[in-house]
Formats: sequence, structure tokens, C-alpha cells
Amino acid sequence: MQPLQGIRVLDCSRILAGPFCAMNLADLGADVIKIESVQGGDDTRYWGPPFIGGESAYYLCANRNKRSLAIDLKHPEGQKILNTLLQHTDVLLHNFLPASAQHLGLTYEQVSAVKPDLIYCSISGFGRQSDEPGYDYLMQAMGGLMSITGYAEAGPVKVGVAITDVCTGLYATIAIQAALRVREQTGQGQAIDMALYDTQLAMLVNVASNVLTSGIDAKRIGNGHPNIVPYQLFHTRDGDVVITVGNDRQFNDFCHVLHLDELPTDPRFSTNAERVKHREDLLKLLETAMAQHSQEEVLSMMRAARVPAGPVQSVKESLASSLTTERQMIWESESHPTIDRLRLLGSPLKLEKTPPVFRLPPPRLGEHSEIILKECGFLENQIQTWIHEGVVATC
Repeated sequence: MQPLQGIRVLDCSRILAGPFCAMNLADLGADVIKIESVQGGDDTRYWGPPFIGGESAYYLCANRNKRSLAIDLKHPEGQKILNTLLQHTDVLLHNFLPASAQHLGLTYEQVSAVKPDLIYCSISGFGRQSDEPGYDYLMQAMGGLMSITGYAEAGPVKVGVAITDVCTGLYATIAIQAALRVREQTGQGQAIDMALYDTQLAMLVNVASNVLTSGIDAKRIGNGHPNIVPYQLFHTRDGDVVITVGNDRQFNDFCHVLHLDELPTDPRFSTNAERVKHREDLLKLLETAMAQHSQEEVLSMMRAARVPAGPVQSVKESLASSLTTERQMIWESESHPTIDRLRLLGSPLKLEKTPPVFRLPPPRLGEHSEIILKECGFLENQIQTWIHEGVVATC
């Protein structure tokens, strides 16, 4: 038994935030039906290269454990199918702008009239009352993240992955499970309004708190930390390492293994607050010492002293790491119809008794259309008519 077994989710979202949310629910056992347009489906199916077996790697990353139903929601018969599905659905998730949602029959008022206890989650750039489109990159810019990413002497830089989308998907996953819990207690459904902009602001955490407290704007400090020193990247003789010193004990041990025992007693560096104040003076001394050692020497010394440290690895190196294998963070499937050996990132949710399970590879467009419609009680001749008329698509 998985945590969300018996919960059905209609995933009408596209791109990343919504599909990522739905995938997390699916990993936990929910029956997720990915509702896609008959005209090509999710945009990310075509976001590449790379492609494998006719699918983009981008699409594959956020759509495992789902079934695909391709229907034309603009057609009256497509609306009929949707309304029938809603009667057997617990959660509806979408990321359409309000005008599009209205046209497709996906507003909260429209769907709750069919299923009053439905959990309804809309994901948008600026909230479900705004018709302004929004993508992750835009939110990183408008939400302050780019202004604090990079080096002071250079311009703003975006984060290397669509982090606002990913975090919005995670927040949506939390909100949906909370709403399901409320429904369990009260019998009532509710609407959830998730905005990428809100998520990006929430992600500023301590940086925003610094600004709200001091009134001083945040700035770019490269690989450093605004509140902790030393907590950053250092160059060794043959590679880069990251050192994360979080308290005075770690700082003492860090200095000791580098033969810099005088630093912890220096008034400029004796506390974290003083180290932040005299950041540049301290870093000059530490950088000189670190450059005298190899990467492996530094990592070995830090491990012995129990000072948190690690190498800077490429994505490929990280995926090939023994730690990644040990943590079972690569999932494999040989059941995809066009990909002999599909490899995807696994789930970081390590529940001892009810762990996530890789049940289904990401579906092809319309792969499960016929079986889902039959589950809803539609007859074979009606299904074939819809396929012939283009209301339903199969692969």
C-alpha cells in the first residue's frame, strides 16, 4: 500500500511545475492521468535535443508513473469526457491562464459544479486572477534571484535549472496533500492558487529576511554566503572544493588542519559575525593556504577533521558517483515501448515502509486513452467514433 493509493489526479498541466507536482503524487501511489491535447500534447515532448525513442529527455524527466489520455477539450464531446472523468477524480491540476481555463471548462467554478469535493490546483505565473504569462526564467528575474546570483563585477545570472518551477511543483504537492487531509476531515474540496512569483519570493528565505530586517538590499557575492564565512568554493592545486563551515568549532578544526591555528584567536576572526565583517582579509589567508594542497589532500584533511567539504563535480560525474548508486537515485525501466533501457532520476523520498515505486515509464501521447475511457464506462463503438473524429487520440 502506497500513501496516495486510491487517489486519482487529472494532470492537465504542461512544461515542468505542474507535471513535476503530479509526478511526485504519482510516485507516492496516486493514479495520475495526464490529460493532453490531441494536437501534439505537452510542449516539452519536443524540447530537445537530446531525444531517445521519439521522446525528449526534458519530457521524460517529469512524467513517470502517469497514464496519458489525449482529448480535445475544445470539442463538446471532449468536455463530456472531462466531466465524466471528474466524477471519479480527487485532484485536478492545471497551469492554464484564466481565459484559457474558462474556454476549456477548467475554472474552479466549472469543475466544482461537477465534483463539489474536488481538490483544484492551478499553477500560474502571478496567480489565477492574472492573465499575464510567466515562465521560470522570468520569475528568477522579477523575484530577485538573478540579482543575487553571480559575481558583483558581472551581471545577473540565472540558476542552472528551472528551480522556481521545481519548487512551485513541490509547494503544490504539499498543498494538495494538505487539502486532501482537510477533505478527509470535513468532506469539503477547495481551490489552491499556486503562483511561480510567490514561490520565488518564498525561496529567498534568509536573503529576504536580511533585507526586511536591515533595509539594505542584497548583492551578488559569487560563491560566498551572506551570513556565514567561510562557506564557499576554494581553488586547490588541481581542482575546486566547497567548504561549509557552520560554527566556531568547525572553524577551529578547519584552521588547525591547514596549520593556521592563530586565526581562531585573532579578534577579526574569532566569531562568525567578525568573520563576515572581515571576509576579505580572512579569505586571502585561506585561499593562499588551500592553493598549496591538492583537491584530494584537502578533502582527506576535512574528512578527518569532520569539516563539511566536497568536490565540485559535473552533472555526469555526480550521476556516476557511488553515492548516487548507494542512494538509489537512478531508476531504470525496460518496459517503455520505444526505449530499450530508460534511465531517470529517482525519488529522494525515502519512506521506510511505503517508498515511492517506479511503476510506469513516461507515457507516449494517448498511450492509455482507450483503456481509461473504458474504465469510465464508455463503450467501444463510442470510443472508436471519437478517435475517428479526432476528439480522442491514441498512439
